[in-house]
Amino acid sequence: MPPVEQNKLKRSGIGLRACDRDRAFEGFTLFAPLSGGGKVYLIDLDGQVVHTWQMPYPPGNYGYLTERGNYFYNGKTFEDSTRYISNKPWKGGVALEADWNGRVLWEVRHPDHHHDGIRLRNGNVLLICLAPLPDDLVSRIQGGLPGTEHNGGGHADYLVEMTTNGRIVWEWRTWEHLDPGTDRITAVQDPRDAWTHANGLAELPNGDIVVSFRHISTVIVIDRKTEQIIWKLGGPPLSGQHAPTPLSNGNLLLFDNGPHRLDHSMPFSRVIEVELATKRIVWKYQERREYEFFSPRMSNAQRLPNGNTLICEADFGRILEVTAEGELVWEYVNPYFNQGPNGLNNRVFRAYRYGPQEIARAKATAVLYERETCQKLLPEGP
Repeated sequence: MPPVEQNKLKRSGIGLRACDRDRAFEGFTLFAPLSGGGKVYLIDLDGQVVHTWQMPYPPGNYGYLTERGNYFYNGKTFEDSTRYISNKPWKGGVALEADWNGRVLWEVRHPDHHHDGIRLRNGNVLLICLAPLPDDLVSRIQGGLPGTEHNGGGHADYLVEMTTNGRIVWEWRTWEHLDPGTDRITAVQDPRDAWTHANGLAELPNGDIVVSFRHISTVIVIDRKTEQIIWKLGGPPLSGQHAPTPLSNGNLLLFDNGPHRLDHSMPFSRVIEVELATKRIVWKYQERREYEFFSPRMSNAQRLPNGNTLICEADFGRILEVTAEGELVWEYVNPYFNQGPNGLNNRVFRAYRYGPQEIARAKATAVLYERETCQKLLPEGP
């Protein structure tokens, strides 16, 4: 008899698990396994790999296709340093853009970068960064587990906008706009070494910036002109949420992880759509038995053109598509496992679905870059 598979995720089944072609959005799913050595996969609805990228900075957090069709990637660098951030699994360090063939078009580095970075509409890059807090603020932080500060100190997030050649043009610091007394760490058992712990960025159509902070279970909107916080939602209803995603209807889609809920006795995850004007939850997806859908860390959701929602249940490498009514029409479990800090895992920070036209544009953009490069190398005429 063959030995019993000891990894529960593998034993439960990997790869394509379900596909309703009549109701699933026709397209290709992009994901980068956290333990995949920097390899990025693009699969079709049948779960077959149709393209891969090999990134130069493994392992990375995640990436996505830009409007032009290039692949934007948040990578990880390893500095020989004793700095607090250097040994954290969510550390970044580099953001770059690569074409369809994996050729790096540009990259920027910042030693404080972590979790997320995005390409702004103005062409610049916005990064989440982490810095030590002034000592007088550390003692004012409320919540969390006493005695878990880092060498008696704490850290918090700041945003850095850079050009693609690395010039810093704008910064925004959490400790100048949030209050450590009222914007408290949500869970009593969470450490106090990193107060806000930002994990996601997004840009609204008017240029304002959305930021998600996991440790304080809060999402904010920053007015780019005044730098003031003009919208804020905390916990409850939020609990350790990730990946704020603006929708075309003006609402905000969030993966609400729910590891330490203040309004429920049991941890569970859900995807919620929040109306900005009223802060009402106007749509949500969660399992009827709440505990059957849960990722305490990472994860994201994407509203698809056909009205369905693609969801990444990150901690278990599970990617699923559901209808507006909450019916599952596609499911895939990342089959690429590697040794992580807690044994074999197949975690996926985020996943995205792209239609055939978007993939065709990505391929065409790479051809255009190749032609431009060849023309530059040709000798000038007489």
